[in-house]
Amino acid sequence: MTLLSVVVLFPQHCQPCRIQRCNTDYVAATSPVAEDVLPHVDYCIVLRAYSLCTRRMARSCRGDLVYHSAVFRIKELFGQRNCSSDGPTSSARAPGPMDPLVSEACNYQARSGFHAKFAHCGLFGDPHLRTFKDEFQTCKVEGAWPLIDNRYLSVQMTNVPVVLGSSATATSKITLIFKSYLGCTEQKVYQATPEDLPLAFSDGTRTGGLKEGAGSLCILGKPGAKQVEIQARYIGSTAIIRQVGRYLTFAIRVPEDTLGGSEESSGLQLCLHGCPRNELIRVHRLGLASSRRTYTAESAAQQCSRLLRVEDVYFQSCVFDLLTTGDPEFSMAAYGALEDMKALYHDRLKLQSVSKTLTSASASGFDNPREQ
Repeated sequence: MTLLSVVVLFPQHCQPCRIQRCNTDYVAATSPVAEDVLPHVDYCIVLRAYSLCTRRMARSCRGDLVYHSAVFRIKELFGQRNCSSDGPTSSARAPGPMDPLVSEACNYQARSGFHAKFAHCGLFGDPHLRTFKDEFQTCKVEGAWPLIDNRYLSVQMTNVPVVLGSSATATSKITLIFKSYLGCTEQKVYQATPEDLPLAFSDGTRTGGLKEGAGSLCILGKPGAKQVEIQARYIGSTAIIRQVGRYLTFAIRVPEDTLGGSEESSGLQLCLHGCPRNELIRVHRLGLASSRRTYTAESAAQQCSRLLRVEDVYFQSCVFDLLTTGDPEFSMAAYGALEDMKALYHDRLKLQSVSKTLTSASASGFDNPREQ
């Protein structure tokens, strides 16, 4: 009886709510094509599959607001589409991609022209930060920290320790809040963990949701790809989140004029101001330990050189991570961060000038790995 009472009273401890999986499967089967262009029978099949998924989650999700919102919405959709709850539930194949037209009011480049200057911020490894000012740092920052917080967007990361006895951490959760904007989009929340990199926002949608701004905010990605791209065209921004092993990486490209004035730029924003001084880590001061295998500076450099051809700050970050964690997966974090930077930096002249910045990276805590 005691065991039964525990199961009844505390089921969430045994089985976590996974309503996001139901939402993601539904969105993948109906987006990005608008619902009203789907064949009627296909839509009903997808809707029944969505309903079945939520019913399976009923016990573990009974106290979850997102779950109850999904159940309520499903009932509405059954009535609107005149779909029967009886019938096949095999998922219909998702339609092909659509390139929706974005109104000028909800297109940053149409409003500001095509000569806007952009800034890039990246976070990867354990952890390495590239700020909007092209400064490179390695930080401790354990727990929840804001990367961006302005009138358009808030981004928060949560970091956990990587190795016992070391101050190095890595990112275990990323939360983005796209704030409502000029009729282009409602407020949307996206949250990712290494266990769940969803292809939908927390409310189960994949776009901003307002007809005037159709396509101005959307999530792109393929199931199982371990990478999600979020395009916010109304503010000219693109974010990329990757899952690398047990952790996440983050990269974003934003127009410089959206970084905020004096009022908005105040406060703690790691992408804008960098890490607090007392959170900075200098490589040569860090006690290096390995939890899985032992790397020497030379063997770590050899491992990183297989993916990173130039001995820049990404290469040095890769070596640092291998020496710190002994985890070869961290070399992929540096590689992915470099690829994201290339993809987001369309200004090739600025990209070429980065190599000059990298040579002075030792001032921010990076040493030459071959000299360690």
